[in-house]
Amino acid sequence: MAKETMLTAEGKQKLEQELYELETVKRVEIGERIRIAREFGDISENSEYDDAKNAQAWLESRIAEITQVLARSVIAEPPKRPSKVSVGSSVLVKMADGEERRFTIVGAAEADSSEGRISNESPVGAALLGKKKGEVATAELPNGNTLELTIMKIG
Repeated sequence: MAKETMLTAEGKQKLEQELYELETVKRVEIGERIRIAREFGDISENSEYDDAKNAQAWLESRIAEITQVLARSVIAEPPKRPSKVSVGSSVLVKMADGEERRFTIVGAAEADSSEGRISNESPVGAALLGKKKGEVATAELPNGNTLELTIMKIG
C-alpha cells in the first residue's frame, strides 16, 4: 500500500496547477516539437527529435509523479490558534548560535528549503512537530550532529 503524502492546502493547489499546465500546455508544446523534428528527416540521427522525446519522457514522468502524490495526499489543516507545531505551521526558532530562522512545516512533496519550507519528515521538521512555544526541539542530523532549536513563535 502506498504511503500517504501530507500536503498543505496551498501545496495541493500548486501541484494541481502544475499538473494542469503540464497536461494541457506542455504536452501540446512537446508534441509540436516532435512533429517539427520529424520533418527534418531521418530520426535516427536527429538531435532535435531526441531532445523532444527526452523532454516528453520527463514530462510524462512528472505528470505520473504528481498524479501519484495527489492520489495519496492527505490535507493538513493547521489549527486556527496553534499551540503546538503541526504541518502547515509557520515557526520562528532561535538556533543555538542565537540566529533566528522562520520555517514553515509542509509535506515532503512541497518542501523547498530555499523558501524555508521544510518537510515534516526531515530531521528538523520532525523534531519541531508537536512542540510548544518556549520548548527546545533537538534534531538528529544525517551527519551525526544534533541541532537545538528554541521555539519562539508558532503562527
